[in-house]
Amino acid sequence: MNIRHLGWAGAISVLMATTAYADGHATCGPEGQSIRILASDFPAIHAVVDAAEAACASSAAEFTRNHTTEARQIMNAALTPDPAEYTSVIVANSTLTQLMNDGLVRPLNDLVDKYGQNIPDNLKIDIDGNVMAIAFMANSQHLFSRTDILEQAGVSDVPATYDEMIAAAKAIREAGIMEYPIVMNMKTGWNVGESFNLVFLAHGGQFFKPGTAEPMVNSEAGVAALNTLKALVEYAHPDHLTQASNETQALWEAGEAALGIMWGSRGAAVLDDEGSTEEVTSNTVLSAAPSVEPGGVPGATLWWDGFTISTNVSDAEAEATFAALASALTPEMVAANNDDAVWLLEGFKPGAAAAGVSATAQGGAAPYPMLPQIGLLHNALGAELSDFLQGNESAEKALADVEAAYVTAAKEAGFLQ
Repeated sequence: MNIRHLGWAGAISVLMATTAYADGHATCGPEGQSIRILASDFPAIHAVVDAAEAACASSAAEFTRNHTTEARQIMNAALTPDPAEYTSVIVANSTLTQLMNDGLVRPLNDLVDKYGQNIPDNLKIDIDGNVMAIAFMANSQHLFSRTDILEQAGVSDVPATYDEMIAAAKAIREAGIMEYPIVMNMKTGWNVGESFNLVFLAHGGQFFKPGTAEPMVNSEAGVAALNTLKALVEYAHPDHLTQASNETQALWEAGEAALGIMWGSRGAAVLDDEGSTEEVTSNTVLSAAPSVEPGGVPGATLWWDGFTISTNVSDAEAEATFAALASALTPEMVAANNDDAVWLLEGFKPGAAAAGVSATAQGGAAPYPMLPQIGLLHNALGAELSDFLQGNESAEKALADVEAAYVTAAKEAGFLQ
């Protein structure tokens, strides 16, 4: 699979200034069609779909949307029937390959030619010569810190490494300020797997033997990553295996955390004046994801989010849906929602909410791998690591279980013999 990647290094800070934007906006597609969108539930995605609805709902027979934290889990089943339940799914790196593996999203070349005059080439996710998605924002996990609490605990600097983060959490606990100062997205399943990925990459891990689908997580880097993860969750809330983005954001806004590894797309919501207090928002700093060694690779995966069009819908519905979503990617939409994302679109002005993603990208964090088999490994990690984190088995045993589960699934899928 030959993938033309977005240029991450520097792109987040300079892309918007270097992309051309044609005069005028894309028009809506054929009238009287059904536009049905499945998407994740966070402000930037709402902003794009809101703009598409405002532009084109009046010419559609219906315009419906389902924003859900379960989008990843339901998308393949929802797009498998003919006709599909949704005409578009808004995806990220990993979920595009998840859908492509089952042939559930269509090439967009002809639709780009007709409606994509305002879409720069570097936002067209090109795989083997076919545009399979249109990217519009960047995302990554990174560090959130409460500088006032660090100061109270005698910690002079925002942590830059995992060891510094653990030491700061220890100081906060020993000072009696917070018993559980760390929040991370550690909900059993996908989130646990992704948390492992972050620390594994920071330790220099490789997911597969080069050029193959054979797993390499049961390694020195894998064991080190699990031990680091275990040290971090010693300072996390006892219910951390039930917590994903909504829960960790809520804990932060309630003033119940001082150090967090959370998504950059939550930055604006954490820093705004809704749902929190001045004490929390004014003392929250967003910085690069921690590394293992000072100046090392940040423990993060770089992501893009973008839209796809379903295979199992009529060509007229596909055209209307593409045109509506393309019409949303305007400087006006960005200006109205500037701080909701690190937009890869004309008009974006990086602010405080973008600082963590930008610093993480500039530090050399790796993109989440767009490999056909990565979802199977990620699923195995999410299913097999909880026993280790609960102290019920060794790191080596947990990683052996991961590889065994992955190999079984990869053989069934034809990635391994």
